[in-house]
Amino acid sequence: MNSVWQAAILCGGLGTRLRPYTDQLPKPMIAVNGRPFLEFLVEQLREQGIRHIVLLTGYRGQQIEDHFGDGKRFGLEISYSRGPVEWETGRRIWEARGQLQPRFLLLYSDNFVPFDLGKLQTFHLARGRPLSVMLNAKANGNIQVDADGIVQRYDASRSHDDLDYVEIGYMLVERDAILSLIVPPDISLSLILQRLTEHSALAGMICGDHYHSISDPERWKLTEQYLRIKRILLIDRDGTLNVRPPRAEYISRWEDFHWAHGALDGMEALASAGFSFVVISNQAGIARGIVTKQQVDALNSRLADELAFRGAKVLKAYVCPHHWDDKCSCRKPAPGLFFEASREYLLRLDRTFYIGDDPRDCQAAYNANCPGVFIGDDDELLSLRAPEYPEYVVRTLVEAVPWIVSRFVAWEHSSSADVGRGKANV
Repeated sequence: MNSVWQAAILCGGLGTRLRPYTDQLPKPMIAVNGRPFLEFLVEQLREQGIRHIVLLTGYRGQQIEDHFGDGKRFGLEISYSRGPVEWETGRRIWEARGQLQPRFLLLYSDNFVPFDLGKLQTFHLARGRPLSVMLNAKANGNIQVDADGIVQRYDASRSHDDLDYVEIGYMLVERDAILSLIVPPDISLSLILQRLTEHSALAGMICGDHYHSISDPERWKLTEQYLRIKRILLIDRDGTLNVRPPRAEYISRWEDFHWAHGALDGMEALASAGFSFVVISNQAGIARGIVTKQQVDALNSRLADELAFRGAKVLKAYVCPHHWDDKCSCRKPAPGLFFEASREYLLRLDRTFYIGDDPRDCQAAYNANCPGVFIGDDDELLSLRAPEYPEYVVRTLVEAVPWIVSRFVAWEHSSSADVGRGKANV
């Protein structure tokens, strides 16, 4: 169980790269699909079990406070630490110290990525550092991290060639240890991270999914596309769409493809509800020489054609061709192919289901921060840890259709319910 129930969000900056939009509007209130961007973060934190948020405001902070109030209508408690725009980020943390719990989550107000607070907390406790920050791979970054997750170099000037990561926020913070570094108090968070690095006191948890930001107009518009609810489903192939072949055998011809019970009806019903599909499957038979990549690709192409004839669109089939001993990043339960699909189709994975018939499918979904639907029986999932358990278990795909549709309707309603609310539109 998570012991962290409080988050603080840095909301005080001028947002100069978003001018002229921020001339009259604080950056966290920039409209994304008709809602203030900050609402997406508040909603995400509530879903992760956060009950109290402290907003560290500065520039035009009253607009933020007028919109969010005490937080009750968002399902949690919101309080404020107010200060002038001139304050550095470290000063904002210092001034809020009386409102902060001994361990809290700290976020930037312009970045978004699906995350799991339980995973971050486990990582943080295992490293035993005062601060753990989530990282994203990036050429010309500002961070070097070792294999154990300890940051070796932090360089805000990005002047070294070996800096392959950038911090994206989503930090777990030990309050008292960080406050001891804020002397004098008016320093930047960047300098705090640098000081921690100098003492091997900063941990970095690598996030494979790509983060999105509203830091400049180009990223803002891309983030709008990313945060739109998309009726796209990720789905396994063998055992989910077709009858699974015998162990250690692989399908190489369409003649050997036989629809699983309820699968074709389920795909047609989901397509009628506006869904399209991305197939993600392991095909170790390629590495083992049992089937060729060309045969697998031809079979997937025929599958897409058969479904298209019935009104169901397969956008793409992602295949891991590696042997299970290769330790690649794309063989399920590794989430590499999920992250590829997310980047290509701008999928917010915590609003995208993965449907499969194997416990490894459930583990892959969990590793990708993606809710899972399992086709089979509960007793097949006894090997899973509690966090890996899928959101829904059903015997056939067609039986899962009403539940899947209802979840998307709820997400879509949540996204549209706030359109035009408050002072967010520009």
